[in-house]
Amino acid sequence: MTEQVLADFDIGQIARSGQCFRFRPLAEGRYALVAGGRYIEIVQRGQMVGFECTEAEFETVWRPYFDLDADYGHYKQAVAKRDAYLQAAVHVGSGLRILRQELWETIVCFIISQQNHIGRITKCVENLCTLFGETCYNKHGEVYHAFPTAERLAGCTAEDLAPIRLGYRAKYIAAAARQVAAGEVDLDAVRGMKYTAARAELMRLTGVGVKVAECICLFALHHIDAFPVDTHIRQMLDAHYPKGFPMRRYKGFAGVMQQYAFYYELMTN
Repeated sequence: MTEQVLADFDIGQIARSGQCFRFRPLAEGRYALVAGGRYIEIVQRGQMVGFECTEAEFETVWRPYFDLDADYGHYKQAVAKRDAYLQAAVHVGSGLRILRQELWETIVCFIISQQNHIGRITKCVENLCTLFGETCYNKHGEVYHAFPTAERLAGCTAEDLAPIRLGYRAKYIAAAARQVAAGEVDLDAVRGMKYTAARAELMRLTGVGVKVAECICLFALHHIDAFPVDTHIRQMLDAHYPKGFPMRRYKGFAGVMQQYAFYYELMTN
């Protein structure tokens, strides 16, 4: 167990935030997570957070994954005092962080997310991993499954994916996997691109439109100026920012504000 005292961090809020779909609640304040083929359990009591891994694994894997070197207090302090909506959103989601997720997994998850809700997305992702992911074992000897590679999914037909009940998204995932496996879209190159170039390249993938590309840029590539607009955010903008969101004020980290707003909409509507 590696223990850390962490401000501006709430594992429950992060698990419920709709960024990642492989968190599993184990008990109050305790979650299991599979990410990048690794399994970890995380327990939180107040600001004390325990990561069930070695110090070395924490430093090399989980510290960057949870963006723990960033000062989220600074982001929250940047919110305009007169902006009652965003002040409320920051208060409700005070422990959120923007995760640094694996790129291919994030692509597939957000293709699945289209016209979908978090509970169903989570179930689809878990079933996809169970059927096509590598079988692994955690320290308790329990089975878990890594996220399936693009090469593995490239060989799948829509019929192979039918048990997961992905609907029209199945053909998108199979086609995107073939594009990646064939090198038509080079994910290593995408990782090195700036935000606008990465978004444009991601949109070459079947099933990836503007909103999905923005989500991938934010939650995998850590372009925290990305600002995905889905139904929740569109309704929020119409209700609270009819003249447009103040992007200039949050230049360089507008995506962090988007996540506070998205979580607030999720929790209050």
